[in-house]
Amino acid sequence: MIEARHLRVLRAVAATGSFSAAARELGCTQPAVSQQMKALEGSAGTPLLIRTGREMRLTQAGEVLVRHAAGILAGLTAAEEEVAAIAGLRAGRVRLVSFPSGSSTLVPTALAALRAAHPGTRVSLVEAEPPRSVEMLREGDCDIALAFRYGRGQTPGEWDDLVVRPLLTDRLVGLVPEGHPLAGAGSVGIAELAEDSWIAGCPRCRRQLVDVCEEAGFAPRIDFATDDYPAVVGLVGAGLGVAVLPELAIESVRPKGARTVTVEPAVEREIVALTLPDLAQVPAVAATLDELTRAATRA
Repeated sequence: MIEARHLRVLRAVAATGSFSAAARELGCTQPAVSQQMKALEGSAGTPLLIRTGREMRLTQAGEVLVRHAAGILAGLTAAEEEVAAIAGLRAGRVRLVSFPSGSSTLVPTALAALRAAHPGTRVSLVEAEPPRSVEMLREGDCDIALAFRYGRGQTPGEWDDLVVRPLLTDRLVGLVPEGHPLAGAGSVGIAELAEDSWIAGCPRCRRQLVDVCEEAGFAPRIDFATDDYPAVVGLVGAGLGVAVLPELAIESVRPKGARTVTVEPAVEREIVALTLPDLAQVPAVAATLDELTRAATRA
């Protein structure tokens, strides 16, 4: 294998015409230059220099190698500088995937802080709910997945292969029309809403709603289902039903025509940032995780 350090020595010898002059230019000893040239000729499998008395000239193979050495060393220098920029957070790219209520609350604060601290780091964002977002991380389609899971719906070991950065605990709150009999109540047992029409959210949240209602002794009559939180709020505000939404979702939408109520028993979901162990060591990814953590403390 031809090494970059050997190419640098060859270029110096070709430019100066001797081992001793090359040694002075490179800041090393003449025997070291001679040793490096022997190693390079061994790697090339052919002589690169012809020595006749005090005169030294390149063989045809040596001329070819010198001609290519300039481009190789320039490319290597550029690569080293780019890697150093990434390591020093002067450059870099992070691909982030998030669920919608995280995109509208945690992500903007985190990315604004990241851009202010490290303007050379670029972050792209796409939206996906778990488990799809977690699949994207494992498939190499993103670097960080903002995800959530409900305590009762956890699968043991489902994230054991990932680095899990806990962010916050998000409680579900009830949402009822302003004219609803329970609109002014401080706390509402979910069974008190058994006769209402329901508006359900994403599939994972919908499954959680059904489980909680069944534990309370009834099956919710779901008349509308949508992954769009503003649509849920709009349907409730129009008096078409009741819903439970995460607090993060309520923060990002003005509940016009609707009132929030505390629902008992309490249902909470764990909000986390996930990445792969090797990616966690990448400076830009680590910095993004840190900013997501800080944003969560302010949420």
